[in-house]
Amino acid sequence: MNSCSRSLDCTISHTEPFCRLRFSRVVFVILNITVSVFNLFFAFIKMIEVVASMARGPVFLAGEVLECLITFTNPISHLSTSASSEMLAWASAQIHCQFHASESRVALPTQGTKQDVQAENDTVLIPSRGERGQCMLDTPPKILFCDLRLDPGESKTYTYSELVPTDGPPSFRGQAVKYVYKLTIGCQRVNSPIKLLRVPFRVLVLHGMPEPPFLQDEEVSPTNPFLEEEEGGRRDTRPLERALDMLMITTSRRCPHLFNITNMRGKVAKFCIFKTVYRLGEDIIGTFNFSEGDIPCLQYSVSLQSEEEVHEQYQRRPAQAVSVTSHGRHLESCLHTASSHFSLPVPLNVTPGFSTDIVSLRWRLHFEFVTAREPVELPTVLQNQSEVTVWTGAEQVDVDTFSWDLPIKVLPTNPALASYVSQFTGTNSINI
Repeated sequence: MNSCSRSLDCTISHTEPFCRLRFSRVVFVILNITVSVFNLFFAFIKMIEVVASMARGPVFLAGEVLECLITFTNPISHLSTSASSEMLAWASAQIHCQFHASESRVALPTQGTKQDVQAENDTVLIPSRGERGQCMLDTPPKILFCDLRLDPGESKTYTYSELVPTDGPPSFRGQAVKYVYKLTIGCQRVNSPIKLLRVPFRVLVLHGMPEPPFLQDEEVSPTNPFLEEEEGGRRDTRPLERALDMLMITTSRRCPHLFNITNMRGKVAKFCIFKTVYRLGEDIIGTFNFSEGDIPCLQYSVSLQSEEEVHEQYQRRPAQAVSVTSHGRHLESCLHTASSHFSLPVPLNVTPGFSTDIVSLRWRLHFEFVTAREPVELPTVLQNQSEVTVWTGAEQVDVDTFSWDLPIKVLPTNPALASYVSQFTGTNSINI
């Protein structure tokens, strides 16, 4: 009986590697067949690659010209045995702004149950199809082409240009509302649904930006073959240059603003700030003079904060609290300090102050002070005392705390500078 069992065990041990080998070969063959089928399938799929790239980056001032290069390519596949031309019926592009509100914070007026029948039709271009929220602003669509034929390996590039609307809000992602801008490119093959390519970008709004110059009709505008391109470029950049000049003048004005910081017990310090209007990316610098104070200050902090307030008629709850977001904080202990200063940068990726019918965004510096109720004596050093001295702080100090808010203004900056930290790339692609 024992010999039989040993013989059986030996047989099993010899056949296991052989079974594993056969199984692995079967799996390998199946995988090869699957890959070959997929390659053969994709070899017969006809597709056109569409690439959209914003020429100057993904950040724009409202009122300036957005330019986007849109390239259509019929790629040559190494798997394809026969190449053929590809056709597109048409393509168009337009800008739209999508609005989304938080249901827990914003009470929007009820809209009727009216439904757009065209929204259910895949052959009608609706730039906001599939997007959350409402399309609150869009530009008229511009046709890029009709009946485009591309031979194998051929590419064609079209330039889309449009003024960024000045009557819309800036790009903003807050706790109550969101405003998102996108360039939507619609393409369609014959007897096929529309395919949408979306390129998100950021819009900064500068109130009081000069109006863009009147663009003359091509049929009556004067032409010069030697100066046309140069003058065209200057014409497009002139509004942006004027806006940036106005922005620099507004934020370069310096005038010391002095404030006496006091609480119920007396004067704590004198605070000085040289201006209250800043661009994105600038540093906010302020100084404290504690030598003129009567109340000792133990510690202070300064925070750069934004306030998002929903207007009363759209608030979900009565007396709804304002949403406060901190974007930087400076904390310093200042007991027995005669003077101190702080520097807080305004981030490039935040939204400048603005106001719409639904929400307002404001900026402020939030100060917090910790003061002693009783005078705190300075440590004394005797003349005959050794060089090594140990000072021990008080174990318990009765303190008061109070806060103060200083409103400031935050304005946009050069869009090219803001593009360096943008979450958008200004480029996107799709295969149709």
